[in-house]
Amino acid sequence: VPATRVELTVSCRQLLDRDTFSKSDPLCVLYTQRPGSHQWREFGRTEVIDNSLNPDFLRKFILDYCFEERQNLRFDLYDVDSKSPDLSKHDFLGQAFCTLGEIVGSAGSRLEKPLTGIPGKKCGTIILLAEELGNCRDVATLQFCANKLDKKDFFGKSDPFMVFYRSNEDGTFTICHKTEVVRNTLNPVWAAFAIPVRALCNGDHDRAIKVEVYDWDRDGSHDFIGEFTTSYRELARGQSHFNVYEVVNPRKKMKKKKYLNSGTVTLLSFAVEAEHTFLDYIRGGTQLNFTVAIDFTASNGNPSQPTSLHYLSPFQLNAYSLALRAVGDIIQDYDSDKMFPALGFGAKVPPDGHVSHEFPLNGDASNPACRGIAGVLEAYQRSLRRVQLYGPTNFAPVVNHVARSAATVLDGSQYFVLLIITDGVISDMAQTKEAIVNAAKLPMSIIIVGVGQAEFDAMVELDGDDIRISSRGKVAERDIVQFVPFRDYMSGGPGAGLSMAGLAREVLAEIPDQLLSYMKARGIKPLPVPP
Repeated sequence: VPATRVELTVSCRQLLDRDTFSKSDPLCVLYTQRPGSHQWREFGRTEVIDNSLNPDFLRKFILDYCFEERQNLRFDLYDVDSKSPDLSKHDFLGQAFCTLGEIVGSAGSRLEKPLTGIPGKKCGTIILLAEELGNCRDVATLQFCANKLDKKDFFGKSDPFMVFYRSNEDGTFTICHKTEVVRNTLNPVWAAFAIPVRALCNGDHDRAIKVEVYDWDRDGSHDFIGEFTTSYRELARGQSHFNVYEVVNPRKKMKKKKYLNSGTVTLLSFAVEAEHTFLDYIRGGTQLNFTVAIDFTASNGNPSQPTSLHYLSPFQLNAYSLALRAVGDIIQDYDSDKMFPALGFGAKVPPDGHVSHEFPLNGDASNPACRGIAGVLEAYQRSLRRVQLYGPTNFAPVVNHVARSAATVLDGSQYFVLLIITDGVISDMAQTKEAIVNAAKLPMSIIIVGVGQAEFDAMVELDGDDIRISSRGKVAERDIVQFVPFRDYMSGGPGAGLSMAGLAREVLAEIPDQLLSYMKARGIKPLPVPP
């Protein structure tokens, strides 16, 4: 499921003039690649703008945007000389390559690039603007109570709950919300609940919403108390006499002449606000800070042996380098300074051979940042020749290292992502859990990529997807860890590119929601897009 849809607007400035008597008549063609494929496919074309070297194209490109994929784009410009759709019949004016993430991650989601492709000529610039398409992102928060509901239980009172349905174009109903059960009362007050407006009425404010009220039974044979219908427009009036509904059981109404209703349901409160998306924060200037931590423990095997996970072959990247590249290539589009702190843990480091669990790969303790992913790879390979693999495998020091940085910027302007690449044999589980529980309050996420063939049970536990992680009775307030075993993506051979795209997808899929969960918990709104 794509995270969202993005509309791209294309403009160019100072295009080459290929026409003798008038100015060029430019057209822009967009090409995309399928994940893992290197083949360019035409995605679409703008209209042709006559006689302009500074066109602002009206026809826009609408793309599905996925944070966790590297979405390569190529823009080709042509000077159109005839009605022919065949591009080889027209003059080429230059081209530009970028990723969708690069556009979105630029200030104000606006990227300017020089056009290239004609040797020895300046081809002008292309300006790309990305805007998220509004697909009704409003979220409504509603609270209801009921009075004098029918008593359905032989011994106590009823245990009421409500089920909400939205109506479809064809008159059928789709369930969209169930309240909790309030036990043993005919006058329940249900907890307030939030629901996307899309889910309630699919954007049509007058469409019927049907609500059924039931008495809960342990065996699942819940007793029907009655029903009422309303609409989003009516609910949006908030608490008023309009929003008191008679709960009616049609079968009782048919049978009994004197039947009035089976109780009433009252809307206690109604509020609506726009749900912010990951892109709102990125466009408002939130930066992702990316830190890498690499496992230098002896369990990885001697780096000079081809069996070692750290073996540096002249012919291919090892698992550590591949994982670093796959994730780093995507995340670097969202980091404006492209400087990535890189740490190692579990090795004896020069000059005195003491064991360190957070040493800088570039050898500079005051500034462990490397330039670009290429810089991190280079520092990693240099470190392998300098340090002695040792142990134990302690994660807590690198988690706390990044947490210290994250704790200094809590205002939502920065979000920290720590990538730990490890062979998975962890020695300080209790301390790591404690560090993660503390980090869950901070603007940070942790990605663990497990390399090698070990059992990764401990890593799965840290991931906390099934059971939220806790330490000394304190439960982490957010799930901030994502674990992925690298071997699931190791195909080698010609399909290796595809599996690396798959690895990056899996590793990064949870980051947007984790960032949103932090912002929401702290009540941080995205900043407006800079002009």
